[in-house]
Amino acid sequence: MSSSVLLSANDLTIGYADGSVQNILFENLSIDLRAGELVCFMGPNGIGKSTLIRTLAGLQPPLIPKGGKGSGDPRKISVVLTDRVSAVNMTVQEIVTYGRYPYLDWNIKLNSRDVTIIERAIELTHIQHLASKKLYELSDGQLQMAMIARALAQNTPIILLDEPTAHLDLNNRVEIMNLLRKLSRTEGKAILVATHELDLALQTADLVWLAGCDKKILTGIPEDLVLNGSFDELFQFKGFDLKTGKVFHENYRNVSVSLSGEGHEYLWTKNALERNGYQVSDKSDRIIAIEVEENQVRWTFRTQTFNSLQELIKQLPRSAS
Repeated sequence: MSSSVLLSANDLTIGYADGSVQNILFENLSIDLRAGELVCFMGPNGIGKSTLIRTLAGLQPPLIPKGGKGSGDPRKISVVLTDRVSAVNMTVQEIVTYGRYPYLDWNIKLNSRDVTIIERAIELTHIQHLASKKLYELSDGQLQMAMIARALAQNTPIILLDEPTAHLDLNNRVEIMNLLRKLSRTEGKAILVATHELDLALQTADLVWLAGCDKKILTGIPEDLVLNGSFDELFQFKGFDLKTGKVFHENYRNVSVSLSGEGHEYLWTKNALERNGYQVSDKSDRIIAIEVEENQVRWTFRTQTFNSLQELIKQLPRSAS
């Protein structure tokens, strides 16, 4: 049974006007956001990802609006943009509390339900220990978590995020994408993320919106878009094989070796050998055996055993001659 559509746009054309001239970024779009799905929106720089996010959020009007269920209602859509926060003397607790403002009346007084929702937003993003800290005291990753918590406090069925992992280290990028994926499942939210994180999108997204230079958006699950070549066609990867997830390595030594082993030890050994100019082939008589005992990895080549790949590679033939 398919999940319910929370936001839809049919024959939508977006862009911006420069005087009397319309600069069209996307045209005749028909797209849906469904409950319980994490959608990653990808495309080259300058293609218009931020403009689409802002248009769907109701922060700027479409050039040609046609049938849709989306709106700028802050009780339906919350947004996390790349804009820097200027009120850096606020605490994390205060910035998250701002997510409840669309629900407050003129006296801006929180009720018990508001407090519960704020506390849960902070808990879901694992930033309880930061609640009393000022925003200027936070790292970029912590600040981004606080902004996501504010969006959660807004308690909307739809969350739109524009490059939420930009400028973050790998650990923070993984944490945020995993969090968004979990929230889509457990909270039943429709979450749209504009991102450049290809590797993370392929592993976390339920659906990918792929923006090309033809002012259209191609949609599909990540694996289909990899296998049918859509990613390759759009990004034109240089020296990277998306189907295997590996950088191309040149066999500059003209030396082949054979590997005997399994698991992640095999994969990382193969990576080290290929990165160092060796070809891994089942037909080679230069056999490297991988053994794992009590979490200790060892490599045997001919009559020698090595405790590290660095030691092994130093003893391999440097060339075919």
